[in-house]
Order: sequence, then structure tokens, then C-alpha cells
Amino acid sequence: MEKELIISGSTSDVRIALLEDKQLVELHTEKKTSHLSVGDVVIGKVRKIMPGLNAAFIDINDEKEGFMHYLDLGPQYNSFEKYLRHAMNGDASMRTLDNFVIEPVFEKTGNLSNTLKVGQFILTQVSKEPISTKGPKLSGDISFAGRYLVLVPFSNKISISQKIKGSEERNRLRRLMQSIRPNNFGLIVRTVAEGKSVAEIDADLHLLMEKWSRMTERLKTVNGPQVIESELNATSALLRDVLTDDFNTIYCDNEDLYNEVKSYINTIAPEKSDIVRHYKLETPIFEQFGVQRDIRRAFGRIVTIRSGVYLYIEHTEAMHVIDVNSGNHIKAGTGQEDTALQVNIESAKEIARQLRLRDMGGIVIVDFVDMAKAENRRQLFDVMSEEMKKDKARHTILPLSKFGLMQITRHRVRPAIEVDVQEKCPFCDGTGTIKSSLVIVDEIESNLRYLSASQRERKLTIITHPYIYAYLTKGFRSIRRKWQRKYKIRLTIKQSESYNLLESKFFNANGEEISM
Repeated sequence: MEKELIISGSTSDVRIALLEDKQLVELHTEKKTSHLSVGDVVIGKVRKIMPGLNAAFIDINDEKEGFMHYLDLGPQYNSFEKYLRHAMNGDASMRTLDNFVIEPVFEKTGNLSNTLKVGQFILTQVSKEPISTKGPKLSGDISFAGRYLVLVPFSNKISISQKIKGSEERNRLRRLMQSIRPNNFGLIVRTVAEGKSVAEIDADLHLLMEKWSRMTERLKTVNGPQVIESELNATSALLRDVLTDDFNTIYCDNEDLYNEVKSYINTIAPEKSDIVRHYKLETPIFEQFGVQRDIRRAFGRIVTIRSGVYLYIEHTEAMHVIDVNSGNHIKAGTGQEDTALQVNIESAKEIARQLRLRDMGGIVIVDFVDMAKAENRRQLFDVMSEEMKKDKARHTILPLSKFGLMQITRHRVRPAIEVDVQEKCPFCDGTGTIKSSLVIVDEIESNLRYLSASQRERKLTIITHPYIYAYLTKGFRSIRRKWQRKYKIRLTIKQSESYNLLESKFFNANGEEISM
């Protein structure tokens, strides 16, 4: 599979498009603001405890307060609380945790009001960005993601990605992790670590340990809620997570972004630094690579698939609803059941792409075309499961219900992407109403009267919309003839389909446009 990353930078944001085989599958937008991002580690201050919810609101020095439930404190809360006290008191040994005694696992059954106190400092990590009216969701279970590893403080466990199937490779990675794992730090081996050398993985671990050390140093000077360790920006985080051997090219249209991406690639994958290209053409980069066209086609309430099938996509606060319609499906089938299967399979592939592209999360309900045969429903479920394997977000898919509905849950950490693909109507200027043809004709006559009486024009050409042209020229005694006699002028009227209904232009005897 051919993969390309198209990065467009401006003064207000950075837009990142991921293409697979020239088709847009992911779109990311990073606003250049001071808002928190998923993965940021923040010192918060407990502002309010809600006993009824068993949760607390945390001041994190942002527009909206963070929200943390009792269960989000994490199993190692006692160890993090102890670490925070020692680090804020300047204990240098907290940089390595070699001699740290891990506290007992935090009980899942308990009351937050007995654990936290108003005004208390707490170490948290942003697990979900603000969505709609909700503030950021916070977690006390802190980890640091690298390219090959995830560092988990106060744990001695080693986990290998389930997507790494070979037992020999899993054993090799496990032995490697046991040899390099720092004391009192757990490690999760990511899928991209498969086949990587000891040096590459060890370098990634070294970078993660540097993050932990920086955070420990900053805790010494904390005097209020603030960010202690920032996650990578969207561009670098995406590169870290998606960069694989089948990545072909990365294009950047901004020189600063190009240098930043080049530098980051040199850090995490020096052998692939040549794939970064600086785009310098005058045509906007998203138009040059067809991204803008794909955005117009893919976003909106109605999404049309090439075969004639189309999807209705509706969004609510709690869920997304997708309705599959066969439309003028052009593929021939042996019957209604066969046609329904073809429509549903084609729709399933597009729906899986739409979930990634719009980053839709929460509950997704899909209303497929009804199918009577159980084997066809199973085939559709298998196709959807296979297509969703390309999606890195955690998700669950349930088989079709007896009503033909498929339920999908997809982990959401950011608001779903919404792109406005509608434009203001040039006829009505967004009002929904336009002037009547009589008023338009009156305006044309008024301009004609002015040009003949005040400007002494004796030969004029008017170009207008075909509908108005017909109104002015048709009939034995047309309006054009009346105007010629009334204003003593030679008048030619022409039509143009490129003109909108309200548009008319006047030209003099030399063919020069007269500005009105």
C-alpha cells in the first residue's frame, strides 16, 4: 500500500492529510493555540468534589476545568501521589526510581471524597480533549508513548502488542525488554517495534526516560496548575504513530514545518529522511494532490459512492447515525438479496473510511439495506471487521441485529472533524429568497434609461441569464423592441449560462463593459 502525508501550514493552523493509494483516509487539524492536547501531563489543583458523581473538577489553568472520576485515578495512584510529594520537595532520586518502593495497588471500590481534598495538587494526564460543552477528561494513570515503546511508571510488567503474531519475535522482544527495562518502569511494546534492532528500541527508551527526568525537574518549581510535560505536536505525533516502511513521501508547503519534520524523522528513523519533500509550487498543496476535492466529496450530510450508492450521516451529542441507500446502484446482481449484499459491502468499506476521516467516536449506528440470508449478514460483518483493522482507534463491532442495524463503538479522544462544504448561494446570498423577475427587469430598464439619457449611449449590448433573456426577447412585441423605441437606442440582448439569475452586464458600441 502506498502512503503519503500532505502537510499544509498557515499562521493559524496546520492541516495534515494521510493518503493511502491516493485516497484521503485521515485528516488532522492542529490549531496554533495554547489549548491542552491529549497526552499532556498537567499539575492540577482540586477545585470541587462531586460526591454524587464520585468525581472531581480539577483546575488545570485552561479555559475549562478538567473532569476526573474516581476510577480514572488509576491503579498506581498511591505511588504517583508519593512520587509527587517527593519530586516537589526536590528529591533527585525520583528521576530514576531505582530505590523507590511501589505502593499497594489503589482499590477500585472507594469514595473520591476520602481520597482527594479541595486545594490538593494532583498529577494528571489529558485523556480526552474538550468536546462540545465538556472540559478535558483527565487520568491519573500516566504513561509516555514513544515510537516503539510506551513507558509505564510504577509497574514492572512487560506487554507485547497483540498484533505481533510470531512467537519467536514476541519472545525476542520480551527478552530484550527484560534486559533494558529500568527498575520500577513497565514497558508496552508497540506493533512497529516488530523486527527492530536493539539499538533502535533502546534509543526510543532513552528518549522516554529523558521525558520522565524533565518532568521530575520541573516539579521542583511548581507553584500552581500548569503543563509539566507536553505531548508532541499533531504533526510529530502522527509521524510517530503512522510512519512505517511502506510510507513513500511526506510533502510540506511550509519551510519551518519542513525543517521540523525533517529533524524529527532524522531522530526516529534516519534511514527515511529522504522521503521528506519541500513543496514549492504556486498551486495550493491540497489542490495539487487532490485533497481539497476529496474533502468536498467526503464531508457533508450526504456522501455519494461512485457506483451510485449514497450514505446519510447525521451527528448528535451522544452518537452518529449512518443510513445506507442503494440509490441508482449500477452493478447487476442475480436478485434483490444479491444486490443488497453488494450495496452493503461497498458501503461498509466507505463507512470504515469515514470513521477514520472524520474521527467519529462514541456510538455509531449503521442502518444497512435489509438482507434475509444469515450467511450474507455474516459476510457483511466480516468485511466491516476487516476494513476496521486499518483503524488504530480502539473499536468494537457488533453483528447485524434483526432490524438490520450494526452497532459500532469507537474510542473518541478528540471532537469529530466537521468540514463545512456548503457555500452561500450566489443568487439569494443565503437568504433563501430572490428578487422576482419583474424587479430584475425594472433594474435593467433603470440602467438603460440612465445610459441613454445621461451618458448619450446610442448602441448597447446587454448580456444576462437565459431566463431573463427569454423574458425580454420572446413574443411579437417584445420588451426589447419597446425599449428601443422608447429610449431611441439600438439594443442587442444576449444570454450566457455562466451568469446567475440576478446578473446583467452592459457593453457599449466598442464592446467595452460599462461599469454600473
